[in-house]
Amino acid sequence: MRQLIVRLGLAGMAVVHLWWGLWAYAAPRHFFATFPGFGHHWTAAYPPYNEHLTADLGATFLTLAVLLAIPAVRYRRATARLALAGSVVFNALHLGFHTFHHGTLTGLDLSGSLFTLVAGLGVPLALFLLAPKEGHLLHAMRNGGAPS
Repeated sequence: MRQLIVRLGLAGMAVVHLWWGLWAYAAPRHFFATFPGFGHHWTAAYPPYNEHLTADLGATFLTLAVLLAIPAVRYRRATARLALAGSVVFNALHLGFHTFHHGTLTGLDLSGSLFTLVAGLGVPLALFLLAPKEGHLLHAMRNGGAPS
């Protein structure tokens, strides 16, 4: 059951990153001006627009999508945990920046942005911790064997 939850989480994260990545890479100006959509403009709150950096963000999201999709489709604990660890690092750094730099965001947009970034860190962290730990040094030591 835990593996199914982790695989579904990986797949969901891969789909979101694929959506954002295609949007930012293929239409960087539109992404910058309208992300996350629904009448909000979080990315545009950090001017000026830079096509190169926005397209690079799209490439980063696309890379994360691939790394997260692989263990969702062909599950291996080590691969899943590696992809999730990469996502945790990206999201922790992203949250860290936005915690101290709000651009022109205020009120509900600022709160919504920060909440989304916290969730973006919490989900892969929870999945990382939920993924079975067989083969880990501490697990092997508890069971009296050598790590695999």
